[in-house]
Amino acid sequence: MKNPVKIGTLRVRCPLCGSPELEVTDYLYEVPGLGHVLITVGTCPRCGYSFRDVRSLEGGEPRRIVFRVESEEDINVMVLKSSKASIILEEMGASMDPGPASESFITTVEGIIDRFLEALSVACRSRESDKACREAREKLEAMKSAKTPFTLVVIDPEGASIVSSPKARYEPLQRRDDTGEGGG
Repeated sequence: MKNPVKIGTLRVRCPLCGSPELEVTDYLYEVPGLGHVLITVGTCPRCGYSFRDVRSLEGGEPRRIVFRVESEEDINVMVLKSSKASIILEEMGASMDPGPASESFITTVEGIIDRFLEALSVACRSRESDKACREAREKLEAMKSAKTPFTLVVIDPEGASIVSSPKARYEPLQRRDDTGEGGG
């Protein structure tokens, strides 16, 4: 399948302005290295609210994906991150956690490092000369250029995320109930 196939469209109430004209459309698409994905787009013509979501149709069980990045080839590996997934750079002790408006995305490992660099720029805006900010930026840049090996971890309670490399290790993730106790 080279082009997305439109599955269907429906109109729903916009969560921002209340208009009943928010149009939501689903598309089926095959992404090389990631398999079949469902792309959902929604736009409100009244207020301009929009959202995008990408979900793998290949997964399903809660999982932890561990990927050791050691080369330039690894930097170019495709990643589908679901809207509920967290991404951790273990050696940095840094994580990208989902919020209430978190959207899924497809990018490369390099693209994920770029997102961490953007967040660091915002966090260090008023502290450009701060030693900790400078060191974190240097470490991320070294990771991005594949000069420093690192471990990328994706924790996905929906099981919809994918790292498209045979080196990626998929581990079951135990679901937790609201109290934080292990559950089934």
